[in-house]
Parts: sequence; structure tokens; C-alpha cells
Amino acid sequence: MELNDVKDGVAVDVLVVGAGPTGLTLGCDLRRRGVSVRIVERADGLFPGSRGKGIQPRTLEVLDDLGVAGRMLAAGGPAPVNMVWAGGERQGEYRMFDDVAPTEDAPYATPWIVPQYRTTAILHDRLTALGGSVDFGTALTGLDQDADGVTATLDTGERVRAAYAVAADGGRSTVRTLLGTGMRGESVDPAPMIVADVRVRSLDRRNWHVFREDDGRFVTLCPLPHTDDFQLAAAYAPGTAPDVSPEGVRALIAARTHLAAADVTDVLWASDFRVRAALADRFRQGRVLLAGDAAHIHSPAGGQGLNTSIQDAYNLGWKLGQVLRRGAPADLLDTYEQERRPVAAEMLGLSTRIHRGEQRRGAATRQLGLNYRGGPLASGAAGALVAGDRAPDHLLADGTTLFDVLRGPHFTLVRAGTDAPLPDGLPAAVRVHDDPVPGAAYGRGLFLIRPDGYVGWAGEDTGGLLPWLAAVGLGPGR
Repeated sequence: MELNDVKDGVAVDVLVVGAGPTGLTLGCDLRRRGVSVRIVERADGLFPGSRGKGIQPRTLEVLDDLGVAGRMLAAGGPAPVNMVWAGGERQGEYRMFDDVAPTEDAPYATPWIVPQYRTTAILHDRLTALGGSVDFGTALTGLDQDADGVTATLDTGERVRAAYAVAADGGRSTVRTLLGTGMRGESVDPAPMIVADVRVRSLDRRNWHVFREDDGRFVTLCPLPHTDDFQLAAAYAPGTAPDVSPEGVRALIAARTHLAAADVTDVLWASDFRVRAALADRFRQGRVLLAGDAAHIHSPAGGQGLNTSIQDAYNLGWKLGQVLRRGAPADLLDTYEQERRPVAAEMLGLSTRIHRGEQRRGAATRQLGLNYRGGPLASGAAGALVAGDRAPDHLLADGTTLFDVLRGPHFTLVRAGTDAPLPDGLPAAVRVHDDPVPGAAYGRGLFLIRPDGYVGWAGEDTGGLLPWLAAVGLGPGR
């Protein structure tokens, strides 16, 4: 069936609009579930700048499950210690992030600095390896839906018929506009900002350099790992129109640091923006779902936007897979909004407070404590965990880890420190892992781990397990 044939039914399972971190993550997760996906991106290629460079520990766990954590670690590095400058003199150092050591249950402990263009390149490579691709230079111009699917119109004149569509097309989402979905928010800061990738002489790469001014404005230059580049971030006075031309960026650095314009040897990319916090009224409208910046817009302070977006895709991917490949009821997709919209609201508040200096970066920004307790897919408790909790890692007797067991698109039933019998009719899609010595992070009990690494069901025996599985499309034998 041709993708432009809308007469004979669905041509592709999921149409994803946007090939940023959100869309690429979703594409990878869908492909490994055998779900057909088409990704369209209006730009001619992957995003070229470093913008969202902070990868939080919970996101590294997601990327581990997708098989790209090693490449992400190799492409980045820890956040440098900040150095404050004044009058061309070093004033002292401070750490932006707490220095936290890895533990057995949380092997990724601190944020990792990876330029966004490398993150998208790594995800794109993974998508390609899984048999997916992106149609670059292709914009969405129309979108209609009915009871059986969606029909998208592209600027090429092509029409695409899909079972579902996902908006991953950023804060100015075309999909959200076509749907008429509202987005409510506030201006976090009246000062316009600029972010750019530059190359600078006469500045060491050991520190994240901070230049502060009496009126609260600032310029920062952060070395980007394994490159010759720095990411520039600067706040302007309210009412100022930032000049993002190479000459304007050089003039900014010369005016507000001790560096000369000639010290800026290259301006590779630059963009200006206004800091806002906004949340879409809905994350699902029929067969169309919103994810990433299309659903929530953050201040860059605290590094929550890209991370929350990748985790949106990770939550949505397995649910689309269950509906499209396992016969789960379509209302399973309602749980995407029910789980992710409160998380996005929480992270928006956190980002805004950090931007305004009301809260420092700490455990909350690492996102390891986020959970879905009390949510629609959380049932029971056992040992040290409550359903909805993030599933901790755990060192196993053979030298591997529980994350090794969990890695992949399957569900996992962990039988920890117990020989409680398994029920008849346990679906074939659920892998059972016996862990005689589970450690303090789990304690004794049975724990059903969802494909996105959260405890869906927990108990001391298997009562209630089969109904939970049936609700997500895993009836007997499936």
C-alpha cells in the first residue's frame, strides 16, 4: 500500500510530526515494537545547535533502554565547575549541580553535557538501525481525523493516512494550532535571551564561565565536550531586540566580557527567544497526541525541557504499541495525558522557580524521583516499592544488572526474595526474573515492571496481576 493512498484504510500506524529529540525517541521506541511510523520534519536536516545540552540521570536511563547510553556518554561529559568573572579577573568557582556519586540502584547520578545536535544525531542513527527514517524538508499543512484514523496533508500535496498522529513539532506546533488546542502559561522573564555556539580564543575549557552584571543580566560560556565550541547564553535588557548575526554575537561578547570581538573566531549557530512557561490544555485529542515542547514549554534553567520531552515519548511509545499490536483498548492512551501532564506541570514549576532564583538545582532536577503513584496504571505495593515508582537498578549475582534484564520493549515480572507461585496463563510477553537476593531498593515481593521502567503492579502474591495485564492488552497467551 502506498503511503499516499487514503482510500483503502491506514497506510502507516503512527505519523510523527517533528524530528527533534521527542519525535526521534518515539520513532525508535515504536520501531522496536514493530509499529510502522513515518516521521516528517519541515527543516532540511537535524537541528544544528547545542540548545538543550543537559541530559538528566533519568533520561540517561531511558537512553540506556533504547541502546544508546554508551554513545551518549562518549559524546558528552560532566558539567564543568562554574567560574565567575568580573573586570577581567576570576572571582571564584561554584558548582551548578550537586556532586552525586553513582549507586547500585541509580547508576547515572549527575547531569551529562551533550550538545543537542549530537543527541539528535545519535537518536537518528538508532532510528535508522531500527529501520526507520525521517522525511526532511516536509511540512504538515493539514490534519483531519475520524473514528478510524487521521489524514494528514503535507506541503508536497501528499496525503498520509495513519491510525494515530503525534505532535512533536515544538513550541509553535502546527499540529496543536490545527487542533485548536489551547496552551496556557506565563512570561517567566521579560528579558529576551540568546543562545549560540561559538569558538573563542583566550578562554580555558576547564570552566563554565559566568559574567554577571549589576542589573541582573548575564553572559555564560560553557565548553561543549569533545569540540572546540562553547555554548553562549546571554540575557538582554527588557525591550531589547537581540542581534543574532555573527557580528552581533561578537559585539555582545566584546561588550559584556573581557574578551575582544576578534577572540570570537566562529559563530556557528545562534537563536533568540523569550523565556515562557506554558502547558497545553490537553495532551490527547482523539487520535492525535501532543508530546515534548508541543505540550509544554520551559525555561532552560534547570535543564528540564528536553528531558521531560524524551520521557513523554518513552511513556507514549509502549502504550501506542499495546493498542496497535496487542489489542489493548484505545483508552489506554488516555493514561498518557493522565500520567504525563501532571509531571510536565511539576517540571514547569521547577524550571520557573530555578530561573527566578527561588530554588536551587538538586535532586528534583535529576528526575529520578518522578513517579506515577496513585495514577491509572498503578496498583499495589510490596517490599520497598509502591506501584508507580521508578524501578531501581540492582546488581545481580552473575555480574549483570537488573537494567540489563529490563532493557527492551517487554514487560518484566521480578520475583524478589520470594517463591510465590506464578499464575496460570501468564502472557508470553511478560518475562519473569527471579532475584533471590533483591537488596534494599526492592525488598521482598513481586513487581511488574512496565516497558518504560516504572512499577505498574506490585504485591506479595499474584492476586490482581492478571487483571492489570489484561487492561494493557496482555491477556492469557499474548
